[in-house]
Amino acid sequence: MRKMVLGSAALVAVILAGSLPATVLAVGSESPKPAAPAPARQDPAEAAYRTGLQAKEAKRFADAVPAFQQAVRQRPNYPEAWNELGYALRQTGRYQEALKAYDEALKLRPNFPEAMEYLGEAYVKLGRLDDARALLERLQRLDPARAQELDEAIKAGK
Repeated sequence: MRKMVLGSAALVAVILAGSLPATVLAVGSESPKPAAPAPARQDPAEAAYRTGLQAKEAKRFADAVPAFQQAVRQRPNYPEAWNELGYALRQTGRYQEALKAYDEALKLRPNFPEAMEYLGEAYVKLGRLDDARALLERLQRLDPARAQELDEAIKAGK
């Protein structure tokens, strides 16, 4: 049997004329390579959140605040970012703003133990011990370890 080598224009003409069986066409043709997947687009809220966590880890709370603010602007329904924003604000002494951030985190996730503990600690800093104790009661059922931390903060009064 003799091999036929056809240029692309001739191959199209042969296909259109129907003179070669499909099996012959498949043997000599190369299938196109799939395109490389487009690089994954990074979620800007997640990127800002990670930047904030890095600043928090380095105890650069003033730098963490704008990163977490950007994360919640990008994704307003991000309870972890609201909680971390509250933490960074509290660490910089901005207690009223911290309370609002914790409240937002708890609106989005009502039984968020970390946010409850941090909110309770903010209440302690503001001298609102009754509010902190009320949170402690809820927290004891959800996360005894975090409840212990809040209880210690209440007892220390700081």
